[in-house]
Amino acid sequence: MTFAALLAIAVALAMDAFAVALATGVCLRDMRPRQTLRMAAAFGLFQALMPVAGWLLGLSVREYIESYDHWLAFALLAMVGGKMIWEGLRGADDDPTCKPKDPTQGVQLFVLALATSIDALAVGLSFAVLGQSIWLPALVIGLVCFGLTVLGVKVGCMAGHVSAVGRYAELLGGATLLGIGLKILLDHQALAF
Repeated sequence: MTFAALLAIAVALAMDAFAVALATGVCLRDMRPRQTLRMAAAFGLFQALMPVAGWLLGLSVREYIESYDHWLAFALLAMVGGKMIWEGLRGADDDPTCKPKDPTQGVQLFVLALATSIDALAVGLSFAVLGQSIWLPALVIGLVCFGLTVLGVKVGCMAGHVSAVGRYAELLGGATLLGIGLKILLDHQALAF
């Protein structure tokens, strides 16, 4: 896998975290650097650990699915990408981060970090079934998520009502994952007629 493809995956996976960070910035408007760092570190850490967990799971089943692993990788990426596109098109009327309690600490931060990184588990599984190492991708995914979370908080604090930006970010992320899934099929000549 090229570094450009890896970077595209990392950015696509970080779109959920970016959207939540935007909404948090809008809700809190004046976030302290400590709050921003706490949110970015939690999101980046979870985003880096989930692909490793998926990869470890995938290693245990890889020998059983080698003949159709590329289809499985495509299906996983299509599911995650399709979900992101659906959520981006659907929008959200009530934002779970916009509550009086500070979403950058405690249980709420844990839940948000976990929820925004679940899709990375499937991506890690697809790396395993394709026989790719996970260590560099996990690092890149975590760092990109950290950076985009900080950016999302800053933009959210500066902007007023930016829910449309988060929606477009999810649409772009979902389309990117679908495109990468199609490229995997093309690379394995699975779409040759």
